[in-house]
Amino acid sequence: MGEVLEAFPGAQRAMFRRYHIGGCSSCGFQMTETLEQVCARNNNLAVDEVLAHIRSSHEDDARILISAKELAGLLKSGTEVKLIDIRSREEYEATHIDGAILLSQPVMQEILAKWDPNKLLVLIDHAGKQGLDAAAYFTGHGLKNVRCLRGGIDAWAQEVDDNVPRYQLA
Repeated sequence: MGEVLEAFPGAQRAMFRRYHIGGCSSCGFQMTETLEQVCARNNNLAVDEVLAHIRSSHEDDARILISAKELAGLLKSGTEVKLIDIRSREEYEATHIDGAILLSQPVMQEILAKWDPNKLLVLIDHAGKQGLDAAAYFTGHGLKNVRCLRGGIDAWAQEVDDNVPRYQLA
């Protein structure tokens, strides 16, 4: 499974969404298991079918991503974009993209209850790994135009604004 997740970072989310595999301790898997082993102990799922679903989900994930340069172009053009930073408060306070709002429980409730579900919402994380999970959440709650910053704020600092400090998580 480790190799599957390395090749398809969203595989666990895809497997959980369709087959309820990998989302909690009762349906989890070990990184050392093979996809075939996981499928065998989960109702003998067809490995080819599960792999096809993982590949399809991976392609869907790719369509959700937006590059730092593409986002910068949208912001420069005046396109209305809501930037939501899903990192920790400490990370946000250390550095963030101008105009980004730190995600909190009240902000999440406001987004789901009051924001136009058709407006562009771009999620920002550190390096582009957690944003797709958050995008799945918001999309699952009816938002129709959710994107994730590919490479997160790290990519923004590298490709667009070198005044944004880069950092590594321990």
